[in-house]
Parts: sequence; C-alpha cells; structure tokens
Amino acid sequence: MTDVHFENVYGDFKSSQFAGIPTKDGKNATIRTMYAQLTSTRLFNENYFAFRAALDDAYAKGIRYVALPGDYSDDAQPINVNGIAAILQEYQAKGMRFFMAPGNHDPNEPYDDLEAGKNDFLTKDGKEQKVYATGNAACKNKDASVVCTDELMEQGYEKLLTKLADHGFMPNKADVYWETPFSKYAGQYNVDDATKQAALANRQYEICAEGEGGAYKAAGEAKLGKAYTKCTSVIDSSYLVEPVKGLWLLAIDANVFVPNANFDAANPKNFKGFDGAGNAGWNKVLTHKKHVIDWIKSVNERAKAQGKQLIAFSHYPTMDFYANQTNAMKAVFKPGAFQTARVPETATTAAVAATGLPIHVGGHMHFNGTNDYTDAAGNFLVNVQSPSLAVYGASYKIVTYKDKDTIDVQTVALNSVPRYNELFPYYQTEYDYLQGSTASADVAKRWNRAVLDTKSYGEFTRYYFGELSRLRFMDEYWPCEMKEAAMNLDARQMLILSQLQTKVTLAQLKDVPDVLPLTATCAAKGTAGTDTVAATQLAADWQEATAKAEKLASAAGLSLASFAKITPYEFYGDFHRTVYAGELALRDMGAERVSQYKVLMGAFPVSPAAIALSGTQLSDQNPVHVAFQNQFKQVFAIFKGLGSAKPSEHFTIDLKGKKVTNANSAALSFN
Repeated sequence: MTDVHFENVYGDFKSSQFAGIPTKDGKNATIRTMYAQLTSTRLFNENYFAFRAALDDAYAKGIRYVALPGDYSDDAQPINVNGIAAILQEYQAKGMRFFMAPGNHDPNEPYDDLEAGKNDFLTKDGKEQKVYATGNAACKNKDASVVCTDELMEQGYEKLLTKLADHGFMPNKADVYWETPFSKYAGQYNVDDATKQAALANRQYEICAEGEGGAYKAAGEAKLGKAYTKCTSVIDSSYLVEPVKGLWLLAIDANVFVPNANFDAANPKNFKGFDGAGNAGWNKVLTHKKHVIDWIKSVNERAKAQGKQLIAFSHYPTMDFYANQTNAMKAVFKPGAFQTARVPETATTAAVAATGLPIHVGGHMHFNGTNDYTDAAGNFLVNVQSPSLAVYGASYKIVTYKDKDTIDVQTVALNSVPRYNELFPYYQTEYDYLQGSTASADVAKRWNRAVLDTKSYGEFTRYYFGELSRLRFMDEYWPCEMKEAAMNLDARQMLILSQLQTKVTLAQLKDVPDVLPLTATCAAKGTAGTDTVAATQLAADWQEATAKAEKLASAAGLSLASFAKITPYEFYGDFHRTVYAGELALRDMGAERVSQYKVLMGAFPVSPAAIALSGTQLSDQNPVHVAFQNQFKQVFAIFKGLGSAKPSEHFTIDLKGKKVTNANSAALSFN
C-alpha cells in the first residue's frame, strides 16, 4: 500500500486559535479544502477512509504482512504521523504487521522543519485557514491571520523513525532475521545484538554535494578530479527483515537529500541545506548512496544461497513508468510536463538489475503499472508500480510467491469505501461560499459541484481526476493549440478532423465559426500564400471527411454518432487517468470506448504534413487540419502505448522464464 498520504482528518491541532470544523458527534474536522484536493495530484482527506477500507479488506483476505513504500504521511507532521501510528497499532493488535520504507514526504527533509505549514485548511464558513509551525516567519511576526502550532512542523528522520520504530525500522523479536546496510553480526543472529546495532547513530553515511563520501570518497574525487564539498552524515533507514521463515523483505531507503548551496557546515542539521528527494530517486542513489547498491547485491547473493524468497520495495521506481513512452511525451507536451524528470535513466535501471534483484515494488508517481528489464548477463528485474490510495485508480497490490520462480500479483481496487462522503457537507459550505463571493481569488477557485453527487469512492476519484485535469493538467502540460483542441473537440469531431484535407487556414476559421470549435488564438500571424481558397470551402471539405470517418467507425462495428459521447472533458480525463492507472483505466472505460479510441489511434495519416512556423510559434497560415493531425497522431500513439503496456491488474512473473504474463483473460488493451 503505497502513497497513502495519510492526513488525520479528526486530528488535534492543539491550538486555542483554531480546532477545525466542529462536527455533530463532538469531533473537529481538520481538513483541507476541496479546491486544494482538486488541484493536487493526491487527495488529502478521503484517503483517511480509504486507508482503513484497504486494511479491512486485506485483513478479511487473510493478509497479515503489509508493506508501506513511502509517503504514508502527508509531510510527516506530528498530527498526521501520530494519527497513522495509532491506526497501525490498532491493526497490529489484530495480528497484522507493517513494514515501512520512507518517501519524499516522510521525511520532506532529513532534519526537522519548524517553518512548515499549509495555507488551505477549511473553516466552518467555507474559507481557507493558514496553519503553520511556530518557527514560520508569520508566526514569529504574530500574524493574526495565521494559526501557529508545531503539530504542523515537518519531522526529520530521527523523530519519524523513533515514532514508527515498530514498523520495520527496528528489530522485532518476532522476526527470524533483521539487518541494515551497516550491520556486522559475529556468529549467530540474535535480536539483542541487532537492536544495539540498529541505533540511529550506527545507521549513517557520508553524503557530499558531488556524491557519496566515506569509503567511496577517494575514488569519486579521483574520477571528478577535485575534492568533494559540503560533506555531512545523514541517516539511511534501509533494512532487511525476515518476518516469516524463508521470506526476505528488503525495505530500501532511496531518499537522497543532496547538500545544496545553502548547506552550512557549522549548522549541518538545518533543513534548508538540502535539496528535496522528489526528483532524485534511483538516479541519485547510484551516485550518492553507492553503499545501498553494494548492499542490495550482497542481500540478493545471500538470498539465492540460502533459498530465500526476496522482494524489495522503495518509494521510487527503478525503471521507466510511462510504458516506455517517456521520450515521446517529452517531444509532444510542454517542457517538464508529466514530471518526466523523475523517470530513471536507462543506466540506472541497468545498475539496479545488475545487483540481481528479482522484483521491486515502487510508488511515488501514484501510478499503476508494470515494467521489466533483462540485461546482457541475464539479470531479470521486474518493477511493479503500486498506485496511491489517494488518487484515481486507488488500489493496493497483493504479491504472492506461488513457488520459488513464480510470483502472482493482484491489484485490488478500492471502488467501495465506507464513509468516503462523510466530509461532503463541509465541502458544500465551501462551494456555497465560493459561489457567493465576488472576490477574483475566490471566483478562480470555483469547482464543479457534481463531484459531491458521486455514489462511490471509485466514482469520486474518477471525477476528481477530471477536475484535476481541467483545473491544472491542461494548463500545466498541454501546449496552447493542443489544449484548445483537447478542451473543445469531442471524439466524433476528432475522428472527422483526422480525415480532413483542406486548404482553408486557421486564420480563416473566424469566417466559418459553425464548422468546428477551433480558432487561431494560439497561432502567430503569418503571411498568406497565393494558393488560397474561400473559407466557405471548409464546409464541403468537412462533409467529405465526415463520410470517411463514418466508414472508419462502421468498419469497427461502431457508429460515428456514438463517438460524440466522448466529450472533450471525458477525453482529456481518460488520457490522464490512463497515464496514472493504466489497465485499470481501460477497465473503467469499457469495451465500447476502448474500441472507439482504437479507431482514433489508427485513423491518422501515415505521414501528416509538417507544421509551418512563424518564428517559433504555430503559424495561422497552416491549413486547419495540419497541426491537429501532426500533434494528435503523436498524442494517440502515446495513449495507445500507455494502454497497451505490460499487464498491471492481475499478472504472473516467471523469474526463470523471464517474462510477465497477464492472468486476466478479460483485460482490455489498445493493442
């Protein structure tokens, strides 16, 4: 269960200034606004109920070992860490065990941040409330608009590991075996010796701005040709545990907090002296945590020698999580779109595979997906991306060793979550406030109330993702003319436009506004050529393209009219949902819609005309169809790749045969 992002929605701020929203049963709801949720790549509030639902479901299925690969908290604040610790203790009393690995939100920085906070807690009046830790400048300046409490500080490693020690971070007498990358056991394993060696003072490594220090420093400096700088010691919370005889769980701390320009050797525990770990991932593990790579290799060799079944998990993916579509996405969308900086480099994947590790489960991206890699030496590594419980596609993974070479992976979707709508009345107050306010900042935060009419957690998260796409992704990821097309054309119009051949230009669209809902708004003014036609010609060309589109639809057993059911909102929502949930998104679409998208994927010209530019911008002298066919041929190719990836819902991993096989014969695909 990864990326829970637990927020304690009935937690105590321990503040006389603000206790949250009083509820009818005497509790206080300390929750974030719906607008904050609908513009975030994770929910903040409803995952409180989703996490309990997942634990109840797993318990009912007889599952007793649960791995939590990072971002189990919402930024490691005491109010949230204490909340999740209480829940884990409750289920632990029922016989479950939990094994954690840290994510970039827990901790956000290696050391305590006493200046942290959030701007968007919801008040009983539907407004936003700022709540910050006491070290924040606003608190020090006694800003009356800010609530100040250290329940909102962000804890570093030491406090987190102390609070959550029972959940894998420290040895447990119930376990057969436990170690860290730093353990040196003489003779037979015993828990007392392990506990002494597990002290946090013994679990630190030297990190420098340029790479890992310690035993790796001399070689690194020689390769670099100069001395390493900004060196300090940081905790590595990785561990290996054998909770039941024969099973080895390798919990890898893949957080890499690199010392930055603000690092002060005189105050090395200042959180501002380190870059965040979010984009670093396994790429930086290779350079700044070399000891972890060496340790994984040692663990794998011992697992093979001792006949152990080994499964590793960390917060970050070890290979391309976009179904190998990363380069295509970089070419089509805005620079930096879809967080492609977080994709591991090929050399990184090769280095992890070379350790001999057979299977790794990652999180971080909130994606459902599977990929594998085989190197020249025959090392076969499978990376399973477990989705977040706090987004569309909310699910957890059941990993079962069928025998020493066969692993079964099932994805359990959380479509039904008791109490998921418990907080909806408070969002209604927020909605009413935003609708009634004329302040421009409030008007900009208005959201679609239909999200409150959803009837299940699955439906709610699906709708949330449509709003997230509308309110954030379309602006953030899609170039102007692509955004205009995606937000105005239904699938029927897209199919016709894929067949259109015309000499009518974008500049002429203003003269025929009733044919299709596009404009030249995103284009630069160009110089008209001599080969022009009247704007009215577009109607005849559109009619001819419509006839071709009708034939394409009919050949697939569909009607062209049925494509109009895929509205612009549905289309771009489906695209983003497939980015995140893969096979799960296609299941939700259903067979007819998958068939419609397959028609579109095969409808574009083999070699679309090149786009004419005016400077670096699209020229308004391009014929109407050119930019769409050129760009959306690529969009639909990416869409196809994302929906035709390695199986990600229910599949088997054959370690001996080095293959991943779909175990769901009814699974939908764009292939």
